[in-house]
Amino acid sequence: MCLPGTIEAVREQTEREGISRRAALAGGGAAALALLAPTAAEPRGLARKKRRVADLTHVFRAGFPVYTGDEPRRRTLKTFANDGFYSQEWTFGEHSGTHMDAPGHFVEGRRLVPQLRPEELFAPIAVIDISERAGRDPDAEIRPADLRRYERRYGRIPRGAAVLMNSGWDARAGDGARYKNADSSGTFHFPGWGADAVTWLLERRRAGVIGVDTMSLDPGAATVFAAHVSWLGSDRYGLEGIANLGKIPPRGAQLIVGVIPWEAGSGGPCRLLARY
Repeated sequence: MCLPGTIEAVREQTEREGISRRAALAGGGAAALALLAPTAAEPRGLARKKRRVADLTHVFRAGFPVYTGDEPRRRTLKTFANDGFYSQEWTFGEHSGTHMDAPGHFVEGRRLVPQLRPEELFAPIAVIDISERAGRDPDAEIRPADLRRYERRYGRIPRGAAVLMNSGWDARAGDGARYKNADSSGTFHFPGWGADAVTWLLERRRAGVIGVDTMSLDPGAATVFAAHVSWLGSDRYGLEGIANLGKIPPRGAQLIVGVIPWEAGSGGPCRLLARY
């Protein structure tokens, strides 16, 4: 946006300084553009690889299945026809959709969302794929053997990594009954982290984050929530309801966690991105 008279003032100054001034500026601009443009002599091997970004987030929608409590609800507050603009009102629990579990969610006195350091919201990703086993057994758990198998194929899990379970369960998120997979007694059946695997990561690899494509870090049938208590008790956070883990490489991607620093938040919906 220009203030009134700005264009006219610039034109008058240019005319006073003459054509040589304009030519010099044009030459400088051309030189700058030349620096930005690739040269024909640049070796192809030195060209920077184009990076990709994958969205690991389910669309936050009304009725998205949650582990406990009410599902998200929304209503229209303002419309273009009546108000000249559009807005909504949402009602939801902190642990809805693709979301974070802060350490203080399960362990009293541990950090809440605003206390997480910005650098903790970035991490190298290791995707542990148990989708084949989970397809046969909905109560499948990540075990230490899965982590060792991953390392034999892809190398050591980096310190501070986000170690994320791909069970293929994200494909069920559009159907609450299939996502929860409850039996006749109401017990859920979906994959999660086994307690031994969590201990292995904490003691041997010092990972920074664990995550799942289901509603809970623990398997659905769990009654003592050992993965939650152990992992969050170590003052680390977890991620639940992740999408699209089968679309990124098992190693080499970087996680970006976009979470609002909710006041006194035990967690909250996230936008998760993977750059690779």
